[in-house]
Amino acid sequence: MHNHEPAGYDCPFCDFTVEREAEVVYRDDRVFATIAPRWWPRNPGHVLIIPLAHHENLYDLPAADGHAVFDATRLLARAMRAAYDCAGVSTRQHNEPAGNQDVWHFHQHLFPRYPGDDLYGTLPEPDWLPAERRRAYAERLRDALG
Repeated sequence: MHNHEPAGYDCPFCDFTVEREAEVVYRDDRVFATIAPRWWPRNPGHVLIIPLAHHENLYDLPAADGHAVFDATRLLARAMRAAYDCAGVSTRQHNEPAGNQDVWHFHQHLFPRYPGDDLYGTLPEPDWLPAERRRAYAERLRDALG
C-alpha cells in the first residue's frame, strides 16, 4: 500500500552497522533508538526511533510496533529533557516522497527544543556529524535513562 521503496533497496536501518552501535541509546525487542547522524543547527542530538522489523511507512506499520515506537519516544523524551536541559521536545515522522520521506524504513524523529530555535524554519546541516560528537550525546541520553 503506497510504497515507494525501489527494488533491491539497501536499507540503512536494517543494515545498521556495529560501528554505529555506540550511538544507540535504547533497544528492546521491537525498536531501537539512535542519535541521528544529521542535525539541525540549533537542535543537536536529535534521536531516531526505529522498529527492528522493516516496514516502509506508517501505512505498513503493525500496531504493536507503532505502540513500541511511541513508548520508546515517551521514555526518550523524558530522558532528553533531563540530559539536554531543553525546554521541550518535538516529534516528526514522514511518509512517501510528498511527505518528505527519504529513507524507506519507518522511523520517528525526536528533537530537543529550545526557545527561538526555529526548527521548522531551518534546514538540516548538509553533512553527517562526526561519530565522536554523536556518541557524546548518546552517552548523555543513556545516563539519563539510568
